[in-house]
Amino acid sequence: MRGVWADLADLVLPADCAGCRERRSGLRHGVCPVCVTALDALRPRPVRPTPAPPGLPPCVALGSYAGPLREALLAYKEHGRHGLARPLGALLAEVVAAAVGGARPVALVPVPDTAAAARARYGDHLDRLARHCAARLTRGGWPVRVDRPLRALPRPDSVTLDSAGRAAAAEAAFRPRPGASRGGGGPVVVLLDDIITTGVTLAAASRVLAATGRAPTVAVVLAATEKRLRS
Repeated sequence: MRGVWADLADLVLPADCAGCRERRSGLRHGVCPVCVTALDALRPRPVRPTPAPPGLPPCVALGSYAGPLREALLAYKEHGRHGLARPLGALLAEVVAAAVGGARPVALVPVPDTAAAARARYGDHLDRLARHCAARLTRGGWPVRVDRPLRALPRPDSVTLDSAGRAAAAEAAFRPRPGASRGGGGPVVVLLDDIITTGVTLAAASRVLAATGRAPTVAVVLAATEKRLRS
């Protein structure tokens, strides 16, 4: 699954590195060689909030929400560097492969953005990552599809909330889409998000999926906030 960062050659050439924000003369990739090396060294590992909210499935992250991974995610998610979706999605595919083990049929379920967040970011950022993740897995021989059985309801921006506020907002954050399938069987359901902090968002999404008969086997993220998590 490595060789991900060759994809960066396809990006519009920015003036600064997405991983360290250093302005570098003649930079020809979205991420400089030093940050590429740091990102390439990351390996997926199990993570768990302390305390873990009810309904949270096992979680696997690529790395800590720090350094070049944090900066690349911020550049993609908050600063309009949408070209990073392809390499970040490919890294997410590595985490899925490690979490599931073996090329098994997989249904990827991205945690949906609210309509307001999607408008602000010119599209659902997790949906873009999920599509590139699926494409990478498909090229690796995995039977994979992206499912969207959840819709997000309006809620406050999580950065303005404390832990109790996050939990309350997450509890009413999702609903199943009309016609969301019920019943067991089928592919392994993998819930996708970019970052895990308290785990309340993933737990809330997982509970809604479980109510439709599609409880996720695992949640996969790119980054985990280290203050709250233990492997």
